[in-house]
Amino acid sequence: MLLTLTLHSDDPETPATELGHLLHKHPDKCQRFDLAFGAVHVFYPETTATRCTAALLLDVDPVGLARSRSGAPENRPLWPYVNDRPYVASSFLSVAISRVLGTALGGRCERRPELAERTLDLEATVAALSAGPAPDWVRGLFEPLGYTVTLTPPVEGVVGLTLRGRVRLSALLAHLYVLVPVVDHEKHYWVDDREVDKLLRHGAGWLATHPERAQIVRRYLKHQRGLCRDALAALDATLVDDTNAPDAPETEPEADDGAASEQRAEAPLRLDDRRRETVLSALRACGARTVVDLGCGEGKLLRALLADAAFTEIVGVDVAPTVLRRASERLKLERMSEERRARLTLLQGSAVYRDDRLRGRDAVVCVEVIEHIDPDRLDAFQDAVLGHLQARTVILTTPNAEYNVLFREAGLRHTDHRFEWTRAEFEAWAAAAARAAGYGVRFEPVGEADPQLGPPTQMAIFTREVAHAP
Repeated sequence: MLLTLTLHSDDPETPATELGHLLHKHPDKCQRFDLAFGAVHVFYPETTATRCTAALLLDVDPVGLARSRSGAPENRPLWPYVNDRPYVASSFLSVAISRVLGTALGGRCERRPELAERTLDLEATVAALSAGPAPDWVRGLFEPLGYTVTLTPPVEGVVGLTLRGRVRLSALLAHLYVLVPVVDHEKHYWVDDREVDKLLRHGAGWLATHPERAQIVRRYLKHQRGLCRDALAALDATLVDDTNAPDAPETEPEADDGAASEQRAEAPLRLDDRRRETVLSALRACGARTVVDLGCGEGKLLRALLADAAFTEIVGVDVAPTVLRRASERLKLERMSEERRARLTLLQGSAVYRDDRLRGRDAVVCVEVIEHIDPDRLDAFQDAVLGHLQARTVILTTPNAEYNVLFREAGLRHTDHRFEWTRAEFEAWAAAAARAAGYGVRFEPVGEADPQLGPPTQMAIFTREVAHAP
Protein backbone atom coordinates (compact mmCIF):
# COMPACT_ATOMS: atom_id res chain seq x y z
CA MET A 1 0.00 0.00 0.00
CA LEU A 2 1.83 3.09 -1.26
CA LEU A 3 1.18 6.83 -0.98
CA THR A 4 3.60 9.40 -2.37
CA LEU A 5 3.51 13.13 -1.65
CA THR A 6 5.41 15.49 -3.95
CA LEU A 7 6.12 19.18 -3.51
CA HIS A 8 6.92 21.11 -6.69
CA SER A 9 8.71 24.45 -6.33
CA ASP A 10 10.30 27.02 -8.61
CA ASP A 11 10.95 29.43 -5.72
CA PRO A 12 14.64 29.49 -4.67
CA GLU A 13 13.64 30.74 -1.22
CA THR A 14 11.31 27.78 -0.72
CA PRO A 15 13.01 24.71 -2.19
CA ALA A 16 10.94 21.58 -2.57
CA THR A 17 13.01 19.88 0.12
CA GLU A 18 11.06 21.96 2.66
CA LEU A 19 8.61 19.06 2.45
CA GLY A 20 10.82 17.35 5.02
CA HIS A 21 10.08 20.10 7.54
CA LEU A 22 6.36 19.99 6.77
CA LEU A 23 6.16 16.24 7.28
CA HIS A 24 8.58 16.20 10.24
CA LYS A 25 10.46 13.41 8.45
CA HIS A 26 14.10 13.94 7.42
CA PRO A 27 14.76 13.38 3.69
CA ASP A 28 18.06 11.60 4.39
CA LYS A 29 16.50 8.96 6.64
CA CYS A 30 14.42 5.88 6.03
CA GLN A 31 12.12 5.49 9.03
CA ARG A 32 9.96 2.61 10.21
CA PHE A 33 6.84 2.84 12.41
CA ASP A 34 5.16 -0.27 13.79
CA LEU A 35 1.36 -0.29 13.93
CA ALA A 36 -1.05 -3.00 15.04
CA PHE A 37 -1.71 -4.18 11.49
CA GLY A 38 1.79 -3.87 10.03
CA ALA A 39 4.73 -1.54 9.53
CA VAL A 40 4.90 1.90 7.90
CA HIS A 41 8.08 2.94 6.11
CA VAL A 42 8.74 6.58 5.22
CA PHE A 43 11.50 7.47 2.76
CA TYR A 44 12.31 9.99 0.03
CA PRO A 45 12.96 8.56 -3.45
CA GLU A 46 13.52 12.07 -4.87
CA THR A 47 14.98 15.21 -3.25
CA THR A 48 15.83 18.17 -5.44
CA ALA A 49 15.25 21.89 -5.05
CA THR A 50 12.41 21.83 -7.59
CA ARG A 51 10.80 18.47 -6.79
CA CYS A 52 10.79 16.47 -3.58
CA THR A 53 8.83 13.26 -3.04
CA ALA A 54 8.10 11.48 0.22
CA ALA A 55 6.82 7.91 0.10
CA LEU A 56 4.68 6.27 2.77
CA LEU A 57 4.77 2.50 2.27
CA LEU A 58 2.39 0.51 4.43
CA ASP A 59 3.36 -3.15 4.75
CA VAL A 60 0.19 -4.82 6.04
CA ASP A 61 0.59 -8.19 7.76
CA PRO A 62 -1.88 -10.47 5.89
CA VAL A 63 -1.51 -13.33 8.39
CA GLY A 64 -2.28 -10.98 11.23
CA LEU A 65 -5.34 -9.71 9.36
CA ALA A 66 -6.63 -13.25 8.86
CA ARG A 67 -6.19 -14.03 12.54
CA SER A 68 -7.95 -10.85 13.62
CA ARG A 69 -11.11 -11.41 11.53
CA SER A 70 -13.95 -13.07 13.42
CA GLY A 71 -15.45 -14.55 10.27
CA ALA A 72 -15.91 -14.29 6.52
CA PRO A 73 -18.93 -13.79 4.26
CA GLU A 74 -20.78 -17.07 3.72
CA ASN A 75 -20.13 -17.01 0.00
CA ARG A 76 -16.45 -16.06 0.43
CA PRO A 77 -14.87 -18.49 2.92
CA LEU A 78 -11.33 -17.74 1.73
CA TRP A 79 -11.74 -13.95 2.08
CA PRO A 80 -9.62 -13.66 5.27
CA TYR A 81 -6.72 -15.31 3.42
CA VAL A 82 -7.11 -14.16 -0.19
CA ASN A 83 -8.05 -10.49 -0.52
CA ASP A 84 -6.79 -7.08 -1.62
CA ARG A 85 -6.28 -5.63 1.90
CA PRO A 86 -2.45 -5.76 1.89
CA TYR A 87 -2.04 -3.56 -1.19
CA VAL A 88 -5.23 -1.53 -1.89
CA ALA A 89 -5.47 1.81 -0.10
CA SER A 90 -8.11 1.71 2.62
CA SER A 91 -8.80 2.81 6.18
CA PHE A 92 -5.41 1.29 7.06
CA LEU A 93 -3.84 4.13 5.08
CA SER A 94 -5.94 6.72 6.94
CA VAL A 95 -4.73 5.35 10.27
CA ALA A 96 -1.14 5.45 8.99
CA ILE A 97 -1.55 9.10 7.95
CA SER A 98 -2.96 9.97 11.37
CA ARG A 99 -0.30 8.09 13.35
CA VAL A 100 2.79 8.78 11.22
CA LEU A 101 1.98 12.16 9.66
CA GLY A 102 -0.28 13.47 12.43
CA THR A 103 1.65 16.71 12.90
CA ALA A 104 1.29 17.59 9.22
CA LEU A 105 -2.35 16.50 9.22
CA GLY A 106 -2.96 18.90 12.09
CA GLY A 107 -1.39 21.78 10.15
CA ARG A 108 1.61 22.22 12.43
CA CYS A 109 5.26 22.75 11.47
CA GLU A 110 7.75 23.66 14.19
CA ARG A 111 10.58 24.78 11.91
CA ARG A 112 8.50 26.58 9.28
CA PRO A 113 5.08 27.41 10.82
CA GLU A 114 4.31 29.97 8.11
CA LEU A 115 4.84 27.30 5.44
CA ALA A 116 2.12 25.11 6.93
CA GLU A 117 -0.39 27.89 6.25
CA ARG A 118 0.65 28.41 2.63
CA THR A 119 -0.93 26.94 -0.47
CA LEU A 120 1.71 24.87 -2.24
CA ASP A 121 1.98 23.03 -5.54
CA LEU A 122 1.38 19.54 -4.21
CA GLU A 123 0.84 16.17 -5.82
CA ALA A 124 -0.34 12.97 -4.18
CA THR A 125 -0.40 9.51 -5.74
CA VAL A 126 -2.17 6.49 -4.32
CA ALA A 127 -0.76 3.47 -6.13
CA ALA A 128 -3.83 1.23 -5.86
CA LEU A 129 -7.39 2.13 -4.96
CA SER A 130 -10.39 -0.20 -5.17
CA ALA A 131 -12.88 1.99 -7.02
CA GLY A 132 -15.39 -0.62 -8.19
CA PRO A 133 -16.68 -1.36 -11.69
CA ALA A 134 -17.10 2.35 -12.65
CA PRO A 135 -14.02 4.05 -11.16
CA ASP A 136 -14.57 7.40 -12.85
CA TRP A 137 -16.95 8.38 -10.01
CA VAL A 138 -13.81 9.01 -7.94
CA ARG A 139 -13.33 12.23 -9.91
CA GLY A 140 -16.54 13.58 -8.39
CA LEU A 141 -15.02 13.23 -4.92
CA PHE A 142 -11.76 15.08 -5.56
CA GLU A 143 -12.36 17.51 -8.44
CA PRO A 144 -14.78 19.72 -6.43
CA LEU A 145 -11.89 20.26 -3.99
CA GLY A 146 -9.81 21.90 -6.72
CA TYR A 147 -7.57 19.01 -7.78
CA THR A 148 -6.57 17.87 -11.23
CA VAL A 149 -7.40 14.16 -11.06
CA THR A 150 -5.63 11.45 -13.04
CA LEU A 151 -6.74 7.82 -12.92
CA THR A 152 -4.71 4.96 -14.34
CA PRO A 153 -6.64 2.38 -16.42
CA PRO A 154 -8.53 0.05 -14.07
CA VAL A 155 -7.55 -3.56 -13.54
CA GLU A 156 -10.39 -5.52 -11.93
CA GLY A 157 -11.76 -2.29 -10.48
CA VAL A 158 -8.41 -1.16 -9.01
CA VAL A 159 -7.00 2.16 -10.22
CA GLY A 160 -4.07 4.41 -9.45
CA LEU A 161 -5.05 7.91 -8.32
CA THR A 162 -3.00 11.08 -8.75
CA LEU A 163 -4.12 14.45 -7.40
CA ARG A 164 -2.43 17.76 -8.13
CA GLY A 165 -3.37 21.24 -6.99
CA ARG A 166 -2.41 24.30 -5.00
CA VAL A 167 -3.50 23.51 -1.47
CA ARG A 168 -2.21 23.40 2.10
CA LEU A 169 -0.52 20.13 2.96
CA SER A 170 -2.84 19.65 5.95
CA ALA A 171 -5.87 20.02 3.66
CA LEU A 172 -4.51 17.46 1.18
CA LEU A 173 -3.90 14.96 3.97
CA ALA A 174 -7.38 15.58 5.41
CA HIS A 175 -8.96 14.95 2.02
CA LEU A 176 -7.06 11.66 1.69
CA TYR A 177 -7.83 10.69 5.30
CA VAL A 178 -11.58 10.98 4.72
CA LEU A 179 -12.01 10.05 1.07
CA VAL A 180 -9.73 7.02 0.66
CA PRO A 181 -11.95 4.90 2.99
CA VAL A 182 -15.00 6.33 1.21
CA VAL A 183 -13.74 5.03 -2.12
CA ASP A 184 -12.66 1.69 -0.64
CA HIS A 185 -15.93 1.33 1.31
CA GLU A 186 -14.47 -1.19 3.77
CA LYS A 187 -13.28 -0.19 7.25
CA HIS A 188 -11.10 -2.48 9.29
CA TYR A 189 -12.34 -1.28 12.68
CA TRP A 190 -15.63 -0.79 14.49
CA VAL A 191 -17.55 2.34 13.48
CA ASP A 192 -19.27 4.20 16.32
CA ASP A 193 -20.09 7.80 17.24
CA ARG A 194 -16.39 8.61 17.57
CA GLU A 195 -16.18 8.23 13.80
CA VAL A 196 -18.70 11.06 13.45
CA ASP A 197 -16.38 13.34 15.39
CA LYS A 198 -13.41 12.28 13.25
CA LEU A 199 -15.38 12.92 10.07
CA LEU A 200 -16.48 16.37 11.21
CA ARG A 201 -12.99 17.28 12.43
CA HIS A 202 -11.17 16.26 9.26
CA GLY A 203 -14.01 17.42 7.02
CA ALA A 204 -14.12 20.88 8.58
CA GLY A 205 -14.30 23.66 6.03
CA TRP A 206 -15.00 21.50 2.96
CA LEU A 207 -17.32 18.57 3.61
CA ALA A 208 -20.43 20.58 4.47
CA THR A 209 -20.51 22.14 1.00
CA HIS A 210 -19.22 19.15 -0.99
CA PRO A 211 -21.71 18.14 -3.72
CA GLU A 212 -21.29 14.47 -2.75
CA ARG A 213 -21.42 14.98 0.99
CA ALA A 214 -24.36 12.62 1.57
CA GLN A 215 -22.59 9.76 -0.22
CA ILE A 216 -19.33 10.57 1.59
CA VAL A 217 -21.06 10.46 4.98
CA ARG A 218 -22.92 7.23 4.24
CA ARG A 219 -19.89 5.34 2.97
CA TYR A 220 -17.52 6.72 5.64
CA LEU A 221 -19.93 5.65 8.41
CA LYS A 222 -20.77 2.31 6.75
CA HIS A 223 -24.44 3.24 6.25
CA GLN A 224 -25.27 3.30 9.96
CA ARG A 225 -28.43 5.39 9.86
CA GLY A 226 -28.19 6.98 13.29
CA LEU A 227 -24.58 8.02 12.80
CA CYS A 228 -25.27 9.32 9.29
CA ARG A 229 -28.23 11.33 10.55
CA ASP A 230 -26.12 12.92 13.31
CA ALA A 231 -23.28 13.72 10.92
CA LEU A 232 -25.52 15.30 8.27
CA ALA A 233 -27.37 17.32 10.91
CA ALA A 234 -24.07 18.56 12.30
CA LEU A 235 -22.91 19.55 8.82
CA ASP A 236 -26.19 21.41 8.29
CA ALA A 237 -25.64 23.18 11.59
CA THR A 238 -22.17 24.33 10.59
CA LEU A 239 -23.75 25.89 7.53
CA VAL A 240 -26.43 27.60 9.62
CA ASP A 241 -23.75 28.93 11.95
CA ASP A 242 -21.27 29.37 9.10
CA THR A 243 -19.30 32.17 10.74
CA ASN A 244 -18.22 29.66 13.40
CA ALA A 245 -16.95 27.17 10.84
CA PRO A 246 -13.19 26.45 10.69
CA ASP A 247 -11.28 27.90 7.77
CA ALA A 248 -11.74 26.02 4.52
CA PRO A 249 -8.74 24.52 2.74
CA GLU A 250 -7.12 27.06 0.49
CA THR A 251 -7.66 25.66 -2.98
CA GLU A 252 -7.70 27.56 -6.23
CA PRO A 253 -10.32 30.35 -6.03
CA GLU A 254 -12.37 29.13 -8.97
CA ALA A 255 -12.83 25.72 -7.32
CA ASP A 256 -13.82 27.08 -3.92
CA ASP A 257 -17.34 28.01 -2.87
CA GLY A 258 -19.84 27.68 -0.05
CA ALA A 259 -18.82 28.53 3.49
CA ALA A 260 -15.26 29.40 2.51
CA SER A 261 -16.41 31.95 -0.05
CA GLU A 262 -18.90 33.52 2.34
CA GLN A 263 -16.33 33.82 5.10
CA ARG A 264 -13.73 35.22 2.74
CA ALA A 265 -16.15 37.76 1.30
CA GLU A 266 -17.47 38.92 4.66
CA ALA A 267 -14.20 38.81 6.61
CA PRO A 268 -13.05 42.38 5.78
CA LEU A 269 -16.39 43.66 7.10
CA ARG A 270 -16.05 41.73 10.40
CA LEU A 271 -19.71 40.81 9.98
CA ASP A 272 -19.48 37.95 12.46
CA ASP A 273 -18.52 40.40 15.20
CA ARG A 274 -20.91 43.11 14.01
CA ARG A 275 -23.88 40.76 13.97
CA ARG A 276 -23.14 39.57 17.47
CA GLU A 277 -22.66 43.11 18.79
CA THR A 278 -25.84 44.35 17.15
CA VAL A 279 -27.93 41.46 18.47
CA LEU A 280 -26.54 41.97 21.99
CA SER A 281 -27.38 45.68 21.84
CA ALA A 282 -30.92 44.88 20.74
CA LEU A 283 -31.35 42.38 23.58
CA ARG A 284 -30.10 44.88 26.13
CA ALA A 285 -32.32 47.61 24.72
CA CYS A 286 -35.46 45.51 25.08
CA GLY A 287 -34.56 44.56 28.65
CA ALA A 288 -34.43 40.81 28.03
CA ARG A 289 -33.06 38.72 30.85
CA THR A 290 -33.92 35.24 29.61
CA VAL A 291 -32.84 34.40 26.04
CA VAL A 292 -33.13 31.46 23.62
CA ASP A 293 -30.40 31.27 20.95
CA LEU A 294 -32.15 29.14 18.31
CA GLY A 295 -29.51 27.68 15.99
CA CYS A 296 -26.68 28.38 18.44
CA GLY A 297 -24.00 26.41 16.57
CA GLU A 298 -20.76 26.15 18.51
CA GLY A 299 -21.64 28.95 20.89
CA LYS A 300 -20.11 32.32 19.97
CA LEU A 301 -23.25 34.24 20.91
CA LEU A 302 -23.74 32.05 23.98
CA ARG A 303 -20.28 33.04 25.19
CA ALA A 304 -21.09 36.72 24.78
CA LEU A 305 -24.40 36.32 26.61
CA LEU A 306 -22.70 34.50 29.50
CA ALA A 307 -20.23 37.34 29.82
CA ASP A 308 -23.07 39.75 30.67
CA ALA A 309 -24.61 39.04 34.08
CA ALA A 310 -27.79 40.85 33.01
CA PHE A 311 -28.81 37.70 31.14
CA THR A 312 -29.93 35.40 33.92
CA GLU A 313 -31.04 32.42 31.81
CA ILE A 314 -29.58 31.42 28.45
CA VAL A 315 -30.81 28.49 26.35
CA GLY A 316 -28.76 27.33 23.36
CA VAL A 317 -30.63 25.16 20.86
CA ASP A 318 -29.21 23.28 17.88
CA VAL A 319 -30.42 20.42 15.72
CA ALA A 320 -27.15 18.44 15.90
CA PRO A 321 -25.98 16.75 19.12
CA THR A 322 -22.40 16.68 17.84
CA VAL A 323 -22.43 20.46 17.42
CA LEU A 324 -23.83 20.85 20.93
CA ARG A 325 -20.99 18.72 22.26
CA ARG A 326 -18.50 20.99 20.52
CA ALA A 327 -20.29 24.03 21.95
CA SER A 328 -19.94 22.50 25.40
CA GLU A 329 -16.24 21.94 24.80
CA ARG A 330 -15.61 25.42 23.42
CA LEU A 331 -17.48 27.03 26.30
CA LYS A 332 -15.54 24.80 28.74
CA LEU A 333 -18.69 23.90 30.65
CA GLU A 334 -16.87 21.35 32.79
CA ARG A 335 -14.56 24.04 34.16
CA MET A 336 -17.19 26.78 34.39
CA SER A 337 -18.16 28.09 37.80
CA GLU A 338 -21.41 26.67 39.22
CA GLU A 339 -23.01 30.10 39.24
CA ARG A 340 -22.34 30.72 35.56
CA ARG A 341 -23.09 27.14 34.54
CA ALA A 342 -26.51 27.38 36.18
CA ARG A 343 -27.44 30.17 33.77
CA LEU A 344 -26.89 28.05 30.63
CA THR A 345 -28.88 25.15 29.16
CA LEU A 346 -28.04 23.36 25.90
CA LEU A 347 -30.90 21.58 24.13
CA GLN A 348 -31.28 19.66 20.90
CA GLY A 349 -34.15 21.04 18.86
CA SER A 350 -35.29 22.50 15.56
CA ALA A 351 -36.51 25.91 14.43
CA VAL A 352 -39.38 24.41 12.45
CA TYR A 353 -41.07 22.39 15.21
CA ARG A 354 -43.06 23.58 18.22
CA ASP A 355 -41.07 23.07 21.41
CA ASP A 356 -42.72 23.72 24.77
CA ARG A 357 -39.31 23.69 26.50
CA LEU A 358 -38.50 27.05 24.90
CA ARG A 359 -41.64 28.94 25.91
CA GLY A 360 -41.72 31.57 28.62
CA ARG A 361 -38.44 33.37 27.78
CA ASP A 362 -38.12 37.10 27.22
CA ALA A 363 -36.39 36.87 23.85
CA VAL A 364 -35.60 34.43 21.03
CA VAL A 365 -32.78 35.10 18.56
CA CYS A 366 -32.15 33.41 15.20
CA VAL A 367 -28.86 34.66 13.79
CA GLU A 368 -28.36 33.72 10.11
CA VAL A 369 -30.76 30.78 10.38
CA ILE A 370 -33.85 31.47 8.29
CA GLU A 371 -32.07 31.48 4.92
CA HIS A 372 -31.05 27.84 5.49
CA ILE A 373 -34.69 26.73 5.74
CA ASP A 374 -36.49 25.42 2.66
CA PRO A 375 -39.10 27.95 1.50
CA ASP A 376 -41.92 25.44 1.92
CA ARG A 377 -40.96 25.17 5.62
CA LEU A 378 -41.13 28.90 6.34
CA ASP A 379 -44.73 28.64 7.53
CA ALA A 380 -43.63 25.98 10.03
CA PHE A 381 -40.78 28.25 11.17
CA GLN A 382 -43.17 31.17 11.57
CA ASP A 383 -45.61 29.05 13.57
CA ALA A 384 -42.92 27.50 15.79
CA VAL A 385 -41.02 30.70 16.58
CA LEU A 386 -43.51 33.56 16.39
CA GLY A 387 -46.74 31.70 16.92
CA HIS A 388 -45.86 29.11 19.56
CA LEU A 389 -43.02 30.51 21.68
CA GLN A 390 -44.77 33.84 22.30
CA ALA A 391 -41.60 35.60 23.47
CA ARG A 392 -41.82 39.32 24.08
CA THR A 393 -39.00 39.90 21.57
CA VAL A 394 -37.83 37.87 18.58
CA ILE A 395 -34.69 38.93 16.69
CA LEU A 396 -33.87 37.59 13.22
CA THR A 397 -30.84 38.38 11.06
CA THR A 398 -30.34 37.33 7.45
CA PRO A 399 -28.16 38.39 4.50
CA ASN A 400 -29.23 41.28 2.29
CA ALA A 401 -29.18 39.81 -1.23
CA GLU A 402 -28.79 43.26 -2.82
CA TYR A 403 -25.39 43.69 -1.17
CA ASN A 404 -23.96 40.55 -2.78
CA VAL A 405 -22.79 42.36 -5.90
CA LEU A 406 -20.13 44.06 -3.76
CA PHE A 407 -18.58 40.69 -2.96
CA ARG A 408 -16.30 38.94 -5.41
CA GLU A 409 -18.55 35.89 -5.53
CA ALA A 410 -21.76 36.13 -7.51
CA GLY A 411 -25.06 34.57 -6.53
CA LEU A 412 -25.81 33.29 -3.04
CA ARG A 413 -23.17 33.80 -0.36
CA HIS A 414 -23.37 30.18 0.71
CA THR A 415 -24.20 27.01 -1.19
CA ASP A 416 -26.55 25.81 1.57
CA HIS A 417 -28.66 28.98 1.51
CA ARG A 418 -32.11 28.07 0.20
CA PHE A 419 -32.73 31.71 -0.67
CA GLU A 420 -31.51 35.22 0.16
CA TRP A 421 -33.99 38.08 0.47
CA THR A 422 -33.72 41.62 -0.75
CA ARG A 423 -34.68 44.28 1.79
CA ALA A 424 -38.15 44.59 0.28
CA GLU A 425 -38.71 40.83 0.30
CA PHE A 426 -37.55 40.45 3.91
CA GLU A 427 -39.65 43.37 5.10
CA ALA A 428 -42.73 42.06 3.30
CA TRP A 429 -42.35 38.58 4.83
CA ALA A 430 -41.62 39.93 8.31
CA ALA A 431 -44.52 42.40 8.24
CA ALA A 432 -47.00 39.66 7.26
CA ALA A 433 -45.56 37.26 9.86
CA ALA A 434 -45.75 39.94 12.56
CA ARG A 435 -49.41 40.72 11.80
CA ALA A 436 -50.32 37.04 11.87
CA ALA A 437 -48.67 36.47 15.25
CA GLY A 438 -49.67 39.73 16.95
CA TYR A 439 -46.28 41.42 16.87
CA GLY A 440 -44.98 44.77 15.76
CA VAL A 441 -41.77 44.74 13.76
CA ARG A 442 -38.98 47.17 12.97
CA PHE A 443 -35.83 46.78 10.90
CA GLU A 444 -32.23 47.72 11.65
CA PRO A 445 -29.05 47.47 9.54
CA VAL A 446 -26.07 45.32 10.51
CA GLY A 447 -22.74 46.53 9.17
CA GLU A 448 -21.93 49.63 7.20
CA ALA A 449 -24.67 50.35 4.66
CA ASP A 450 -24.08 51.13 1.00
CA PRO A 451 -26.06 54.23 -0.14
CA GLN A 452 -27.87 52.27 -2.85
CA LEU A 453 -27.62 48.62 -1.79
CA GLY A 454 -28.15 48.89 1.95
CA PRO A 455 -26.32 46.94 4.70
CA PRO A 456 -24.67 43.53 4.24
CA THR A 457 -26.97 41.99 6.86
CA GLN A 458 -30.53 42.95 7.75
CA MET A 459 -32.21 42.48 11.11
CA ALA A 460 -35.87 42.35 12.11
CA ILE A 461 -36.93 42.92 15.72
CA PHE A 462 -40.41 41.61 16.51
CA THR A 463 -41.98 42.93 19.72
CA ARG A 464 -45.26 42.51 21.61
CA GLU A 465 -46.39 44.57 24.56
CA VAL A 466 -47.11 41.64 26.90
CA ALA A 467 -45.93 38.09 26.34
CA HIS A 468 -48.67 35.45 26.53
CA ALA A 469 -48.54 33.05 29.42
CA PRO A 470 -46.53 29.91 28.61
